[in-house]
Amino acid sequence: MKNLSILFKISAVLWIIWGLVHILAGVLTMNFILSGDIASSIAGIADALDPATLQMDYPNAAGAIIGQHGFNLFWIGIVTFISAFFIWKGNKNAIFLAAITGGLADLGYFLFVDLGGYVNFVPGTVMTIVSSLAIILSFFAHFKSKK
Repeated sequence: MKNLSILFKISAVLWIIWGLVHILAGVLTMNFILSGDIASSIAGIADALDPATLQMDYPNAAGAIIGQHGFNLFWIGIVTFISAFFIWKGNKNAIFLAAITGGLADLGYFLFVDLGGYVNFVPGTVMTIVSSLAIILSFFAHFKSKK
């Protein structure tokens, strides 16, 4: 049981890191959009692309959609960050809440952005690995503790 507690704690620390990175990414993305700099918000996300190729006149609707993405990064980061403190103690609901919000957000990122080749390995792909590891550790500890 002591070893399982360590797994919950490691998972919690991973979710804290993941949450903080996504809160920051959300704030930066929304800040660029609110300042009217759609190209920089895209370049901040699709960092494997040459920023010069992203300089163009984007429709305001594109900025609004990317702004919504930034807002989603922000709130998902907050949910996982808060969940982490409950995961630390092995709370089942927090484990599943973080896995659903953070895990599904990263699955979409992996499928469309990572596999699309639009990003460098750090930080996006690393955060996908972090969330996957957090989910695996917390699920393993949770289901092992129920036996």
